[in-house]
Amino acid sequence: MTRFGAVIRADNVRRLRDARTLVDHGVVRVVDLRFHSERAEDPIEALPVDVVHVSLLGDWDESYLASLEREMATRTAAEYLEWSYLHFLDHRRDRFALALAAVADAPPGAVCVHCMGGRDRTGLVAALLLRLAGVAVDDVASDYAESEARLADDHARWVALAEHDAERARRLVFGHAPASVMREVLQTVEGEHGSVAGYLRAAGLTDACSERLRSRLRDEG
Repeated sequence: MTRFGAVIRADNVRRLRDARTLVDHGVVRVVDLRFHSERAEDPIEALPVDVVHVSLLGDWDESYLASLEREMATRTAAEYLEWSYLHFLDHRRDRFALALAAVADAPPGAVCVHCMGGRDRTGLVAALLLRLAGVAVDDVASDYAESEARLADDHARWVALAEHDAERARRLVFGHAPASVMREVLQTVEGEHGSVAGYLRAAGLTDACSERLRSRLRDEG
């Protein structure tokens, strides 16, 4: 069993009506996965808890993002999501290790992990955490798939604000979160590394840090 509320997967915490909600839920640390530019454009006022920033995908790079969009144009939404997640996990593995270390080394209490929407960057970190804790792949995939319904209204508003058809088409891709995508991603990662723990070890996370994560996430009672 996992410990309820040990880690909270969230969209941008700036949207909280009252930041004290974090304290009320026992949150001791927020791990912010957004780009530096996203933080600058959409700043969060001082929070009443510790904040650790790990730009999960590195620095904002227009040429890199253009290459991702070229890949997007040749694939279905599900194909692109699967490809991009595996690409991120492979090319930014050191950043994933930093993000998970920030969770592992937090003081006792809950940790809130967020990006902008809570589906892609945060969804991947949450999936790694759950698998590390021993949650079944199908259950992790189902948890990820909850994003599609939870974000549907916000996503529809975002798509409606697109300035032209090409941008609208790009945004439509991000309205999907099929369980099959996360299932395939985890199976591929574990096929290559033996386990999520093996992937994280290759990324630079120590076994001791992985064990601290398991202890934080598991309810041994």
